[in-house]
Amino acid sequence: MKRRIVDLDRLTAAGVRDGALVGRSVTVLGLARSGIAMARFFADAGAHVTVYDGRTAADLRSAIEALGARRTKLALGPEVDPASAWASADLVATSPSINPDFPTAEPRLRAALATLVEAHRADPLRAPALVSEPDLVLRMCPCPTIGVTGTKGKTTTSSLIAALLTQDPAHPAILGGNIGIPLVERLTELTPEHRVVIELSELQLPTLSRGTTVAVYTNVTSDHLDRHGSVAAYRAVKRRLAELVDPAGALVLNAEDHVVAAFAEMHTAPVVTYRRERPLPGGLGVEEGWIVAAHVQRLSLAGGGAARVGRSGRIMPISELAIPGDHNVSNALAAAAVALLFGLAPETIRRAAAAFAGVEHRLEQVATVHGVRFINDSQGTQPDAVIAALRAFPRPLVLIAGGRDKGVDLSGLGPVAAERADAAVLIGESGPSLAELFRKSGVARVEQAASLQEAVELAEAIAREALAARAARPPGEAAGGKAAVGPATVLLSPAAASFDMFVDYAARGAAFRAAVDDIARRRALVRFGR
Repeated sequence: MKRRIVDLDRLTAAGVRDGALVGRSVTVLGLARSGIAMARFFADAGAHVTVYDGRTAADLRSAIEALGARRTKLALGPEVDPASAWASADLVATSPSINPDFPTAEPRLRAALATLVEAHRADPLRAPALVSEPDLVLRMCPCPTIGVTGTKGKTTTSSLIAALLTQDPAHPAILGGNIGIPLVERLTELTPEHRVVIELSELQLPTLSRGTTVAVYTNVTSDHLDRHGSVAAYRAVKRRLAELVDPAGALVLNAEDHVVAAFAEMHTAPVVTYRRERPLPGGLGVEEGWIVAAHVQRLSLAGGGAARVGRSGRIMPISELAIPGDHNVSNALAAAAVALLFGLAPETIRRAAAAFAGVEHRLEQVATVHGVRFINDSQGTQPDAVIAALRAFPRPLVLIAGGRDKGVDLSGLGPVAAERADAAVLIGESGPSLAELFRKSGVARVEQAASLQEAVELAEAIAREALAARAARPPGEAAGGKAAVGPATVLLSPAAASFDMFVDYAARGAAFRAAVDDIARRRALVRFGR
């Protein structure tokens, strides 16, 4: 078969629909979520697809099944030379985690990829290009895109933006990227009238060569230092979205985060700021308990001119938000900013934002069982996210934390846990170090559990003890001088990765829900005397 290197700069979604990839040889690296989606996309487009993964077929059984009846060549297992998988390829597509610049990539594959990148740079007509799934999407997407990134809050903000934009029937909104389905599988159905919301992680950003129409930042602190080596390197990766944003689009920046606020100085696109106080000119803020806007301008693609708002710039009362916590006020401000940029009316924003109840594994209320509320914040893997979660709920509160240490400084978490939590129940590899931190910080009660199931049961028992102690106090007396009302809270917010005990954060969250369901069933049986 004669080699015909794919020119990514000329590849379009319309061209793929018309057969631009028929008969071309494409190698997909990695058979995880993005890899499965790309293999299906290229096979459905008529390409000859080879899939490489260093894991064995036995380990990848469910992923292989997800390919269905599509004809793909599988190059699997540690004995396969990765370079052999793309020896005759016209294009090489990768999952974002497979990157020659990431020290966390498998060393042999990383070295082979570096050689491939250099060969393509030297002669792009003889060696195939390397493209990641999110970069492929942004290269080929025919409609406006909204990229959302940040250390924490990006999932909730992305989901809320999509929920708001969906209210415009003339412009269907699609959510994907780091959450939901990989967007490559939606490419051929997209039209210029769509709006695509893309959550972008630090894993995906370094692989991008194209930006989004609007770039939204929640905050930038520190995370994933195992992959990037230093806080400065991590922040440089996050900066990538602002560097690539469409000059005719907009940067939506959190004015309360000094790292994010500084991106305005890049002058890559018009800036809309947001903060939880009086708005800056051209931005959003909070006044007298309302989300308000100060002379925000619509995008030119939405007609340009001043965005429509209510009296005194009002959009909605923050009391109507269903998602808890001050940090979610910030997320709502960012989402409202995007909605105004795209021309949505304030009453539409208010109605949709009030109906938005949040996303799975992000301060998700699982159940309230006889006075104990269970909150699943399994995606709370970074200390700032856990601090925000602790501040979102009143006491009594029992924190469940622990897992695989991400190499991030957790010292700031201890004092907040001591202030906000009545107890902490710790699990996983980082349990002992967290126990030491919390005890030194003054957390009143620190326990350890061998499993998440055991941790949930222990936390529930501690929460009920706290409820009983509160009920025994004189009327109106409570910690902090506040009225003793409302449930106790058991909060799973791990401050750690899940990989020591679970396949991912979603599996950890599912196990938490299952443990809560078990408690609810047992409590129901006791209540009804069975």
